[in-house]
Amino acid sequence: MKHSFPKTTAGLILFMLFSFVINTSAQKISVNNLTVEHLTNPLSVDHPHPRFSWKIVSEIKNTSQASYEIRLGNTASFSKKALWNVDQKGDESVLVAYNGPELSSKTKYFWQVRVKDNHGNTSAWSPVQYFQTGLKASDWTAKWIAVEGRDSSLASPLFRKDFEVKKTIRSATAYITAKGLYEAHINGKKLGNHYFAPGWTSYKNHLQYQVYDVTKSFNKGENTIGVILGNGWYKGRIGFNNQHDFYGDTRALLLQVEIEYTDGTKEVVNTDNSWKTANGPILSSNIYDGETYDARLEISGWDNIKFKETASWKPVSILENGTEKLVGMSGPTVSKHEEFKALKIFKTPAGETVVDFGQNLVGWVMLKAKGPSGTKITISHAEVLDKAGNFYTTNLRSAKQQNNYILKGEYEQVFEPHFTFQGFRYVKIQGFPGELKLEDLTAVAVYSDMNATGKFTTSNTLLNQLQHNIQWGQKGNFVDVPTDCPQRDERLGWTGDAQAFASTAAYNMDVPGFFTKWLKDVSADQLPNGSVPFVVPNVISERDAGSSGWGDVATIIPWDMYVAYGDKGILEAQYGSMKKWVDYISSVAKDNLWNSGFHFGDWLFYRPNDDNDGRAAVTDKYMIAQTFYAHSTQMLLNAAKVLGKTEDVEKYSSLLEKIKKAYVSENMTENGKLASNTQTAYVLALQFDLLPENMRQQAAERLAQNVRDYGNHLTTGFLGTPYLCHVLSRFGHQDVAYDLLLQESYPSWLYPVKMGATTIWERWDGIKQDGSFQTADMNSFNHYAYGAIGDWMYKNIAGINPVSETPGYKAILISPKPGGNLTSASGELETVYGTVKSSWTIKDGVFKLDVTVPANAKATVILPKNSKKEEIGSGNYHFETKY
Repeated sequence: MKHSFPKTTAGLILFMLFSFVINTSAQKISVNNLTVEHLTNPLSVDHPHPRFSWKIVSEIKNTSQASYEIRLGNTASFSKKALWNVDQKGDESVLVAYNGPELSSKTKYFWQVRVKDNHGNTSAWSPVQYFQTGLKASDWTAKWIAVEGRDSSLASPLFRKDFEVKKTIRSATAYITAKGLYEAHINGKKLGNHYFAPGWTSYKNHLQYQVYDVTKSFNKGENTIGVILGNGWYKGRIGFNNQHDFYGDTRALLLQVEIEYTDGTKEVVNTDNSWKTANGPILSSNIYDGETYDARLEISGWDNIKFKETASWKPVSILENGTEKLVGMSGPTVSKHEEFKALKIFKTPAGETVVDFGQNLVGWVMLKAKGPSGTKITISHAEVLDKAGNFYTTNLRSAKQQNNYILKGEYEQVFEPHFTFQGFRYVKIQGFPGELKLEDLTAVAVYSDMNATGKFTTSNTLLNQLQHNIQWGQKGNFVDVPTDCPQRDERLGWTGDAQAFASTAAYNMDVPGFFTKWLKDVSADQLPNGSVPFVVPNVISERDAGSSGWGDVATIIPWDMYVAYGDKGILEAQYGSMKKWVDYISSVAKDNLWNSGFHFGDWLFYRPNDDNDGRAAVTDKYMIAQTFYAHSTQMLLNAAKVLGKTEDVEKYSSLLEKIKKAYVSENMTENGKLASNTQTAYVLALQFDLLPENMRQQAAERLAQNVRDYGNHLTTGFLGTPYLCHVLSRFGHQDVAYDLLLQESYPSWLYPVKMGATTIWERWDGIKQDGSFQTADMNSFNHYAYGAIGDWMYKNIAGINPVSETPGYKAILISPKPGGNLTSASGELETVYGTVKSSWTIKDGVFKLDVTVPANAKATVILPKNSKKEEIGSGNYHFETKY
C-alpha cells in the first residue's frame, strides 16, 4: 500500500494524530522472552511436540491474554506459507505444544507469536526465534575414535583433522559428544563458551551430544578441527574407594559437522580413520585431584591451519558403536560466571603463601605467570583457615584439589584448568617465580547457566547474608548435576539433598531445564524393583538405594517443578518413575508400615558432644520412613489427578488412608504424643498431614514447646529442617518460627553467618564456637541442604506463594507475615509469566505493601492481621493497613 503525505495543515494534524494513535496502541502490549522447552533458541530439541512459551508486557492493569497466534516455518521469513499457523482463543502462554506436521530431524525451524489481550489490543509479531531438532540414531554417520592401543595414559589426548571448504557456506552445524569430557576448537578458537561437555548423565543409559552453529567458524579453503579429551566422570576418579573407569576405560570422540553450501549441495565431516592424535600439555586431569599442565609440551598451532604434523601424530583407533542412546542436550550448559579479584595475599603462621578471594565459590583460579622454563607452580584450594590461621585441607579427605602449571619461560602466560573444578575461598601458592601480586590471580565461578530469578532482602543484614549464602551454595553445587558438595572426594548427586532444596532452588534460579535433565537420570538409574539410588547418576552400588527422604526425590521434585513452572510435561515424563517408587515402598511395607531396610534418617540432626541428659534429637528412622511413604503417595496422587489417571487416583487415595492409619497406630499415643518426641517427628507428621485433624493443633503446641525447651534452637537435620518453620507458621506459631530463624547461637541458620560463612555449611557447627572443626571426614563448608529455609523466607517474609491448583504462578498468593522485629522486606521472582514483586515496610504502626503482578496472571492479597482477601489482576498495587 502506498502512502502520501497530507498537503493541508489540518490533514497533517490528522495524520500525526492517526500516527500517534497507531504508535501508542502498538505499545500497549508486546511479547518477549520466547522459549522452547524452557530454553532460548535451543539446538537439540528431541521432543516431537516441542512446547512454546512467551511473556506478555503491558502497562494496562488487569491484562490477560484473550488469544494468540503462532506461526512456524523452516525459514526466517514467513512471506511464504508457514508450515504451522495456529490462531487460538485462550490465555495459554506457557508450554503451548506444537501439533503441526511431523518435524524433520536436524532441521532449524523459525517461529514467532503475537497475542491479543482482553482489552482488545493486539501486539506486534514478536522477533523471530528458532529451535533446531536433534539427530535420529540413523542420522549419525561419524565413527567413535580413540587413541591407539590401551587408553592408559593420564594425559589428555589431542585429536585433529584438516579439510578444505571449496564453496560458499550457507550453514554449518557441529554435533559432538565424547566418552569422557571434550573441548573442541575450530581454526584455533574454542568452540562455544561452556565446559565439562557432554555433561554428566547415566552414561550406561544415555549420553548427551551438543550442537553448535559453526557457520561463521570456517574459512573458504583450508580448515582445521581440533579436540582435547579429558577423563571427567566417565573414566576419572569418581565415587568412593579410589574408583576409576566406572563407565569405561577408553576415552573417545564422536563428531559430525554437516555443511550446506549456497548452491544447495551438502558435505559431512566426520570423525573417522583420517583423524590423527597426539598427547598435549595436559599431563593429568581429574575432577577430584585437579590438573597438571606442562606448557613446555604445548604444540603451537596444532588446532589451526597450516600445521605440519610430525611423527608424534598417530592414527586413531576406531571403536564399535557403544550401547548408549545418544540424546540431545536438554539442560543448561556449564559456563563461567562471576569473577573475583584477589583481596589479600598473606603468610600463614606456618609460613605458606595464601590468597583470600573473600567468597567460597566453585570454579578455578586464572593465574598469570612468567618465569624460567621448568618452573612448577602449584595452586592448592581450601574453603577455610584453621583456628591458628593456617591453610586447612583435611576436610577434603583424599581429594588433592590442586592444579600444577609448569612454565616454558618464553612469555607471560595465563593458566586455567580444562577438565576439573575446585571448591574454595583460599588458595595456597607454591613455586611462583618472583613476587606474587594481587593482579596475578582471578577466581572464576563456574556453574550451570541458570538465570537468576529471585531477589530477597530485609532490614536484617544477617538475613541478607543468609540469603547470599543460600544462593552461592546453589551456584557451587549446581554444576550440571545437583551435588552435595563441590570440594572433597565426593561431589555426587545425592538425592536427599536435592529433594530438600528443590523448591528453594526454583525461587533463586530458573531451574526447570536443570532438573528435567537430571530427573531423566533418576528414572534411568532407578532399579528394576523401583528403588531409587542414594546418588544420581549412580556411581556407587545398587545396594545403596531405597532410603526414605532420599528415594522420595522421585516424587517430590517433579511435583515441585510442576507447581513452580506449570510444566505438566515433567509429571508426564516422570509419572512412571513416581509410581515405581511408591509401589516399591508398598512391596517392602508390612501391614502398610514401612519399617524395614536402611535409612539415613534425619541426617546430621542436633547431637551435642556430651549427651548425658539425652539432649540429642534422635527421631526413629522407621517413623520418618512412614511419613515419607505417605508424602510420596500424596505426590503421586496429586500427579495422577493432574494427568487424569482416575484408576490410580482411586487406588492411591485408598492406600494413603491406610498409610496414615498405620502411622497413627504405630507412633502416637491416645493423648497425641509421638513415639519420638523430637522436632522432626512433629514437623513431618504435621507437614504431611498424618495426624487426625483434631490432634494436629496439640501436636503443633508440643513442637513449639520443644523449640522453647531448647532455648529457641532447632534440632532438626536434613529431613526435618525444610519444613520446620512452615509447620510452625501454619499452626499459628509464627513468632516461634521467627525466633528460630533469627537465632544467632548454635544450632541455628545464623550461627554460620556470624562465624563468617559465605555459603551454607554441611553441619550446623562445621566450625565450633572455640574455632575448632567438626569431624574432618564429613565437614563441607558448601552444602546447600540447610539452605532450604529460603523457601520459607520467600513464602512468609516476602509473601510470594504459588498456588498448586493453578501452577506456575498463573495464580499467586501474596501473603507476607512480618515478624522478628523486621521493619521491611522485599521479594521478587521472575516467573514464567513475568515478574512478581512483594515489598513491604512497617513504620509508625502502618504496614505498607507494594505488589506487582505480571500480565496474564492474577493474585490474591492477604494483609497481615487481616483475613480479608483482595483479588487483583496484573499491574502495580499499593496497600496500607494498621499494624
